[in-house]
Amino acid sequence: MEERIQKIMAKCGIASRRKAEDMILEGRVTVNGKAAALGMKADFEKDHIKVDGKLIRRFEPKVYIMLNKPAKCITSMYDPEGRLTTNDFLRGVKAKVFPVGRLDYDSEGLLLMTNDGELTNAILHPKKKIPKTYLVKVEGIIDDKDIQKLGKGIKLKDGATAPARVKKIKKTEANSWIEVTIYEGKKRQVRRMCEGVGHQVLKLIRTKIDGLELGSLRAGEYRYLTSEEIKRLKAAVNNN
Repeated sequence: MEERIQKIMAKCGIASRRKAEDMILEGRVTVNGKAAALGMKADFEKDHIKVDGKLIRRFEPKVYIMLNKPAKCITSMYDPEGRLTTNDFLRGVKAKVFPVGRLDYDSEGLLLMTNDGELTNAILHPKKKIPKTYLVKVEGIIDDKDIQKLGKGIKLKDGATAPARVKKIKKTEANSWIEVTIYEGKKRQVRRMCEGVGHQVLKLIRTKIDGLELGSLRAGEYRYLTSEEIKRLKAAVNNN
């Protein structure tokens, strides 16, 4: 059966559909010796599809991992600058998994890693509005007015943010802790939202993705999702 090249790549765990499309545009994908193009279809059983000159093999069993990404680590499988990457914390994982979205260099917390390109694409699709919750330490004492502004949406250079759930957690003499739940994924969104109301982010931890919770998993540690967690996550993306 013929399918779009990027869908085949996602099913094989090569990359998410969006990343696969980029790889096709970069000329890294060939079908039967000829450069692939966006929109092209192929039959996995009959055609020879290569990425960077290597033939795509049969589908690997799907693997789903929760990593507690530490700060000072990039969300990538490799870094030419030699910095720590999320891949450095996956010792013992034989399957080739990739991150579902990103946490920036200074952020930490729950990061999903999988070779299920279809699920990755669904979680990242803006129409799905999958909730992601962050525990945020900001500079200064944040007041109710700013909390309301964050909840209604903040105007950023790339557009206004969608409504979010924001609540105070605690405060000290100089700082505040808040919990922020967003339903989209603009670059460095939570940091820029807080800066938009005059509060610099000092610490940012993602604690939840929909029904998945970081729990007691320590920084730099990972675990495989349970079958129940996988079912719940798939149900969430299918119901949105």
